[in-house]
Amino acid sequence: MTVSGIISALIIGLIIGALGRLIVPGRQAIPIWLTILIGIGAALLGTAIARAAGLADTNGVDWLEVFIQVLLAAIGVALVSGLYGRRRVT
Repeated sequence: MTVSGIISALIIGLIIGALGRLIVPGRQAIPIWLTILIGIGAALLGTAIARAAGLADTNGVDWLEVFIQVLLAAIGVALVSGLYGRRRVT
């Protein structure tokens, strides 16, 4: 993987993670680096699902692929924020 590939993954992860975080209602007490990691994972998994379903090879923007990625990021943010919030002692 090249430096530009790593930078692209970080940017896409940030965007997908932020969109997923916006969908989840309420306040999420997780750090931004964790949101980026969730976004990167959701982007990779969403691309794999879209390709397996034959949705990733369209002309233009693959909106269904982006929808799957954001949905997976929202699920990931909701799960991790629930687990991360329980871990902290107040």
